[in-house]
Amino acid sequence: MSSTAPTETWKDHWKCFFACGIIVLSPFQYGLDFGIIGGLQAMVGFLKVFGYPNPNVPSGWNIDTTRQQLISSLMTLGAFISAGTAGFVASYFGRRQCLWAACVLCCVSNIIMMTTESIGALYAGRFLIGLANGYFMTFSQLYIQESSPAKYRGWFLTIFQFFTSFGTLIGTIIDWATAKRPDKLAYIIPLGIIYIIPFFIAVGLFFIPESPRWLILRERYDEGLKSLTWMRPNGAPVAEEAAEIRAAIEKEKELGAGVNFVDMFKNAIDRRRTVLAVCAVTLQAASGSMFIIAYKAYFLTMANVDDPFAMSNVLSVMGILAILFNSLIVVKFGRRRVILMIGLAVCGIFQIIIAVVYDKLGRTKTTGNVLVALTCLYMMSYNGMISSYAWLAGGEIPSQRLRSYTFGLAAAVGFFGAWLTTFTAPYFINPASLNWGPKYGYIWFPSCFIAVAWVWFFLPETKGRTLEEIDEMFENRLPARGFRKYICIGHTDGAPKGEERPPSSENEKNASEVLHTEVKA
Repeated sequence: MSSTAPTETWKDHWKCFFACGIIVLSPFQYGLDFGIIGGLQAMVGFLKVFGYPNPNVPSGWNIDTTRQQLISSLMTLGAFISAGTAGFVASYFGRRQCLWAACVLCCVSNIIMMTTESIGALYAGRFLIGLANGYFMTFSQLYIQESSPAKYRGWFLTIFQFFTSFGTLIGTIIDWATAKRPDKLAYIIPLGIIYIIPFFIAVGLFFIPESPRWLILRERYDEGLKSLTWMRPNGAPVAEEAAEIRAAIEKEKELGAGVNFVDMFKNAIDRRRTVLAVCAVTLQAASGSMFIIAYKAYFLTMANVDDPFAMSNVLSVMGILAILFNSLIVVKFGRRRVILMIGLAVCGIFQIIIAVVYDKLGRTKTTGNVLVALTCLYMMSYNGMISSYAWLAGGEIPSQRLRSYTFGLAAAVGFFGAWLTTFTAPYFINPASLNWGPKYGYIWFPSCFIAVAWVWFFLPETKGRTLEEIDEMFENRLPARGFRKYICIGHTDGAPKGEERPPSSENEKNASEVLHTEVKA
């Protein structure tokens, strides 16, 4: 047994934390874009260029439903396309190279959006920044999943979600600061902020190594070992970890040598992992969160809430507080299945309450205050219990050799769900269409509880497991509820298959989290 594993602290992994700290600027950029664009559609300065006067709405200006759909949904469509092609791109380019490409795309798209008054050019800019955001979100998560130690992986993904929400908060604060300007600068200033983060990402990537698992998968073992050595503390059993990674990849190749899109579905094990990863990420869309995240300022304006931009900031802050609270429990508790089921159930209940309150009381000041309070609680539940764990579960489940393809597909389907929501939401909430407003929650209540049922029956528990241990459990075809108590024996020992039995003590529970090093003793 390794004597160093139990005494290691997060400070010993400071290089890994530094590398992932650079990488999590990617979700910050994604959140910043969402926060800024969501607020632009409620700005008078923006609506004077791309909207039309309407004395029947609180702000005096409105935007055509089709334009509203395309401005928000073209970004997610672009992200869907870039995430969906991630597996093919990753066959030739590393995680860092793809993130550099995202930085370039982001800056090009922003130049277009800042310099045009043409709605067609604005659409093109939104689509291009969607391509960039798809790369930001997909390859940053792949890097974190492949580089972080098992005991800190949940923590890193919580930080990932924190930066997504923190970026959204900064975007809404910037919008709030400029919203009262009556001219174009009301939206030009927020768009100008978007250049900053890609610059820091592009520079920071020069100071960190490539993903060790990607290098080993591409048969660049020595480079992968060097990258892993840089990531891990001094004295860590790096050679053993690298050997376990290579052995797991070789074991997977025995099941199927191919590495392309079709191979995700060729055999039953890969097919199961693909479906689980896709559905896990799609839980975010199933919660109905995207219509609140993408349109919260507009949604609150139409609900007659006082100072909707300030209230948008409140919603973002509450979501961040939930993530911070979650970070205190994710490493110790972190049960994916339990937290996801609770989060989905709570969000479904809040959606139906919001819909009923608005349906019965109408557009009054009292209704507005109630909606703000309930929406705050909803965002806390979503950020604290769904968004972090959906990405985390979806990223842990894919196999080593197909990880880029499977997670790329999962992210793409997740973005498609987001696109579908942002594209259809204006039909429901815009006064020029169905004018449902918050009654849109009637649709998302049953969606949340269908998702709860899926998690209960199909999603396996992967807390505290290395990616190689997860491979072993899938190869042994365990049922979803058999993962948590299963004892792994590793790929490099040549021992017989482990058998499903509960840990006999707390020490054995801890041992199961680092067994891939302990079995070498």
